[in-house]
Amino acid sequence: PVQNSKTVHLCGTCGKIFKRMENLNRHMKIHTGEKPHCCSTCGKRFTLKAYLTEHMKIHTGEKPHCCTTCGKSFSQKGQLNSHMRIHTSEKPYFCSICGERFNVVTNLKIHMKIHTSEKPHSCSTCGKRFSRKSHLTRHIQIHTGEKPHSCSTCGKRYNRKEHLKMHMEYHTGEKPHSCSTCGKRFNRKDHLKTHMECHTGEKPHCCNTCGKKFSSSVQLKMHIGNHTAERPATLRRKLISAACIRDLVLSVTSHSSWP
Repeated sequence: PVQNSKTVHLCGTCGKIFKRMENLNRHMKIHTGEKPHCCSTCGKRFTLKAYLTEHMKIHTGEKPHCCTTCGKSFSQKGQLNSHMRIHTSEKPYFCSICGERFNVVTNLKIHMKIHTSEKPHSCSTCGKRFSRKSHLTRHIQIHTGEKPHSCSTCGKRYNRKEHLKMHMEYHTGEKPHSCSTCGKRFNRKDHLKTHMECHTGEKPHCCNTCGKKFSSSVQLKMHIGNHTAERPATLRRKLISAACIRDLVLSVTSHSSWP
């Protein structure tokens, strides 16, 4: 730390200026990596006591920071600030490679792993790797058979929260997804996406057997069923045809041998 003649305190590492020495001392911990304040519950360490105090609210369940727009509460001020960008549509963090923008820096960091192909999270059961820890956690439920998300109406269970959310729309009759072309509404976004292909004429689903294309995966599955159902009948027709030809040949041969 360097002090000038006007008692302005200057950080010798990054050049940032502070009016008070204690503020400079606190700032210097960023450069030194010193984290003297430790959480007694989980052991996580922090450079500032204020950060520890804010962190402790996670364990106590305290959520003093409330969104004035929708009323949602948060334990940390930073979480509220990030949440507010949903309402303002502000996305200050952008990817330098593809230009995609994000409202929180964490989402940008996760996104960057797509470009680097980095997959640091590995499944201990099958070895499959993931770029996000949440994806690994969700994947592990395949091995354990765990379905922690339960429908309060019918009791049906799901391994993913978004699947439960989609299921709940059947009970509520809610159809939040609307077609911008004809106005038809759907309870699931993927159903709307499939419907939109009717307007665009897009047929991305192709049959590997005959090459016929379909606008939805459901149509393709139904079509594939026709192929599997046809196989025994087709084989039967071929056998009948072969038998008829054989009988005809035998008949002609026997007639030609007559005097």
